Amino acid sequence: MELYDYYRSSAAWRVRIGLRYKGIEAIPHGVHLLRDGGEQHAQAYRALNPFGLVPTLVDGKEVLTQSMAILEYLEETHPAPPLLPRDPVARAQVRSWAQAIACDIHPLNNLRVLQYLEQELHQPEDVRRAWYRHWVILGLEALECEIARVRPDDRFCWGETPTLADVCLVPQLYNARRYEVELAPYPRLCRAEAACYELEAFSLAHPDRQPDAPR
Repeated sequence: MELYDYYRSSAAWRVRIGLRYKGIEAIPHGVHLLRDGGEQHAQAYRALNPFGLVPTLVDGKEVLTQSMAILEYLEETHPAPPLLPRDPVARAQVRSWAQAIACDIHPLNNLRVLQYLEQELHQPEDVRRAWYRHWVILGLEALECEIARVRPDDRFCWGETPTLADVCLVPQLYNARRYEVELAPYPRLCRAEAACYELEAFSLAHPDRQPDAPR
């Protein structure tokens, strides 16, 4: 396998966690989202991934995009260790929490949205940061309430092993801290995050430990 990613991309980070958790080796290819206007816009990369986003996973002749689809693919092709519970209701709940992050919180605050606010709508940095914090806080408040209600005593978001929800949560909390979002109101989420970082799969996937991270 080959993984095209960017060290600080939340979506790519999710896939790195999934690969490491399942013990799958993937050759990394850095796609710098800022250098030279963004390497994701280069013709060669667009030929591989017309969306011009990361991550892209190449498995033999197959080219897969979108982090959640890639994670589901890894779950189906490498089912152990699992990232989804066996019970159908539990699986749906975990997917719901993962998608709350990947589909509701993250898209409003990813790089191209922030760049559009800056370059096309000419919004200053303080406005862009306020935008970011608003949507992150709105999502985390709901997620904290939901997970604390449904699974108040679990080590991870659901159960005693990580799931897709944790895979999405860890990068999102990292980004929240980058934008100075106070995380004390979310003790249930922070407990799951702390449990994740005790596992090598999560710690090794951290942006600071990637080959394309600034030294």
